Amino acid sequence: MRKTLALFSLSLGIALVSPVRSVVAQVSIMTRPPLPSSSIRTVQQPPRPVIIRTIPITVPQPEPLMSIASVPPLKPMGLPNDCTPNYACLGWDEQLFWGGKGEGEAGDRLALIQSIDHSLGYLEKPSVAKIYQNYPVKEITLDRVRRSLLRFRELVRTSKSAAELQDAVRREFTFYKSTGNDGKGTVKFTAYYEPVYAASRVRTNEYKYPIYRLPPDFEQWQKPHPTRLQLEGKDGLLGKDSRLNGLELFWFKDRFDAYLIHIQGSAKLKLTDGSVTSVGYAKATDYPWTSIGKALLNDGRITQKQTTMPGIVEFFQRNPGAMDEYLPRWERFIFFRDKGNTPATGSIGVPVTPERSIATDKSLMPPGALALVNTSFPYVGYGGRLDYRKVSRFVLDQDTGSAIKTPGRVDYFMGTGKVAGDRAGVTGGNGTLYYLLLKR
Repeated sequence: MRKTLALFSLSLGIALVSPVRSVVAQVSIMTRPPLPSSSIRTVQQPPRPVIIRTIPITVPQPEPLMSIASVPPLKPMGLPNDCTPNYACLGWDEQLFWGGKGEGEAGDRLALIQSIDHSLGYLEKPSVAKIYQNYPVKEITLDRVRRSLLRFRELVRTSKSAAELQDAVRREFTFYKSTGNDGKGTVKFTAYYEPVYAASRVRTNEYKYPIYRLPPDFEQWQKPHPTRLQLEGKDGLLGKDSRLNGLELFWFKDRFDAYLIHIQGSAKLKLTDGSVTSVGYAKATDYPWTSIGKALLNDGRITQKQTTMPGIVEFFQRNPGAMDEYLPRWERFIFFRDKGNTPATGSIGVPVTPERSIATDKSLMPPGALALVNTSFPYVGYGGRLDYRKVSRFVLDQDTGSAIKTPGRVDYFMGTGKVAGDRAGVTGGNGTLYYLLLKR
């Protein structure tokens, strides 16, 4: 669910949401961007972060899992029995057990249980049995995935501490490790979030940059499709001279906001009348992704340190005329639908949950299954500073993205709003990914 002024890298040439199945879980950075040492630091046990609970993003159903001719995407692994300290071992998820009620941020145990229930509902669909029939790791079956979720749900509900849950999971579950992007388990992590934009249902002098609904005759459009330049003009204001005239869905103050929604594929909108709605991906013209961040870097307009979304936004704020040159370089054009104020969903058709849903390559990974990510994420520390922290986080595999390919890519859903966006924008780096299945 790709995806969001998620400060993700329009920068490093990543196929941010150029949608194939999803325009969501792909707006992300491939490497952690350089940040001032005064604003980012790495800690082992940082202060409890601010958790942004929000509504996620939308994408169609996954394609059936494809058999892999060579190396399977997941391999079972043994775990040491004497791992210490506990917080340094797989399965230590203290975020579930924070205090709340005057004792700091509340844990998100209920959110995780709800996310498990979403996956359980998905696994009941008749079409899912066909997906799992072709899964390349034969011992990972639909029945085993479902039983594993039910047992894990009970453990989350009854465990009194992170250590108790960790011990039970390590005792009762087999950990299947992703082979990663190198065959050795290295997985590249990025993050996405759902932004909130100010918008209007009608054009005004202030709100003049539109996004469009799908043309009713789109399936009859000849290829090659019209380019972005042909559809909206160099300045984004082609208006009555565009073949899309009359199909305007919402209007925005800032041209780059409208452009970012094309990249993200979905967004939440706060309208001028005080109401809230959301838009989701409807369809797109047939062109590949083009990174304007990479183009700016190659042209010497920004430095390597500025190849983050904040850096690109700042560049266009200082040089608004440059949008006429660079934005049309991405020829693909996205059409949207008004979804109302309803939760957006991941590729398996269920809501994604902040910090508990991930996007992976659904031709390789078991949809809806219980997983565990082991990597570093930025959290809000004292004074609003983002602190990197190594985590072992239980998640559900509920989304995908056209840039999320191979066993070596994971996109982690941060949530909605500015804080989630700030965190998602500086998330990037390597880690490991595991799927948890009950032992036979």
